[in-house]
Amino acid sequence: MNRQELIQQIRQKKSFLCVGLDTDATKIPQHLHTKPDAILSFNKAIIDATKDYCVSYKINTAFYEAMGLKGWDIIEKTLQHIPATHFTIADAKRGDIGNTSAQYAKTFFETFPFDAVTVAPYMGEDSVRPFLEYENKFTIVLGLTSNKGANDFQKLMVKQNDEDLQLVPHIIHPDREQYLYEKVITKIAGWGTPDNLMFVVGATQASDLENIRNIVPDHFLLIPGVGVQGGSLHDVSKYGLNNDCGLLVNVSRSIIYASHGEDFASEAQEIAKQYNTEMASYLK
Repeated sequence: MNRQELIQQIRQKKSFLCVGLDTDATKIPQHLHTKPDAILSFNKAIIDATKDYCVSYKINTAFYEAMGLKGWDIIEKTLQHIPATHFTIADAKRGDIGNTSAQYAKTFFETFPFDAVTVAPYMGEDSVRPFLEYENKFTIVLGLTSNKGANDFQKLMVKQNDEDLQLVPHIIHPDREQYLYEKVITKIAGWGTPDNLMFVVGATQASDLENIRNIVPDHFLLIPGVGVQGGSLHDVSKYGLNNDCGLLVNVSRSIIYASHGEDFASEAQEIAKQYNTEMASYLK
């Protein structure tokens, strides 16, 4: 799926909701455990219940990789069940030296035909570049995350150099330092374009979202942290929306675990519908 197709889906549904399939076997309804394919049955039911209210699904691969070969099989079958109209994300947070990253890119863009994969940029450009070489695929780079440990590195103050000033002279002033996350996002934005590059920005960092939007005004941002983690959809929309929407707000636990009973799918549908209704009000 390319950028324009994603934007079209957002406009048609008046939604920028991404449903996170972070499926934990210990949290799915007990009655499903009588089935040999309990997790896959759960995922399929969630997809069927929410597909009219979201534009994207994000599969957190860690929950499946922990199961070994069975987990990879569930990823493949879950991906096959997602309608082609929906943007699919492998939340894998890969990133390594170039030849290794090339294999990760092949895994999530060819073997498993996701539309996008999350990537950790700590090792620099040659670790990200192999993902960017795929046409009509998106590399979603970690920008500013929602976890407590984000303060350990992402908000360290660093000195600017001439390159920083040339990249975004409209927002970086020579008389101040910048956060490391600002430097990272600024640098990486030059490696790709809004057509193949997105950034992860945690919803609990909404106070920084306006600043990030100034650095990358046209890129899509994947926003986790709304719902159980306490992020505000109102604030995310206020500071993050651009002319093309430019947001995919991921909600996982609040939707998929809305109920632990036999009504889990209908309850998930209701919560997804509520998010859709609120998002539509912001897209006017």
